[in-house]
Amino acid sequence: MKYSLILLATLCLVLCALTAGCTSPTQAEIKPVETTVPTPPPTTSTSVATVVSTPLAMETLPPEQYVNINVEKQRPDATIHLVYNGGKGEVFVQNIMMRVTRSDGQVEEKYLNDGNRKPRRGDELVMDGSRGRDQVVVFLTSAGKTYKIYDEPLALPYY
Repeated sequence: MKYSLILLATLCLVLCALTAGCTSPTQAEIKPVETTVPTPPPTTSTSVATVVSTPLAMETLPPEQYVNINVEKQRPDATIHLVYNGGKGEVFVQNIMMRVTRSDGQVEEKYLNDGNRKPRRGDELVMDGSRGRDQVVVFLTSAGKTYKIYDEPLALPYY
């Protein structure tokens, strides 16, 4: 009795396997539907190439694009610190670049985050300054346009 029950169960399992399609050939005759992957629009890089032009005069950001930065020279090593504090227009900001012309004539430019990502609140850029008066200019690229937002000489603070 047990043998006939086991034989019947095995036969039933084989029949179920055959009807389920588990014994199909190994080569893929059924091809999956090809889906087209939409190509994303080209993204603008936040590298050195995103500075469109260098404005000659100070330009005021439109009120809806206003952001706050803090630039100061610190003791004892005369480093110049730029701190990005964000603001109403921080969603438009693509990059920030600081140009330092030292009192000895050397000019150095640096981008906040080296163009790897958009600036975030609290980001800081530190550049070497000199013991004398250094000219500091800050350019901000916002919504595809470059603005000169800071242009002042900096000297070591007296305490």
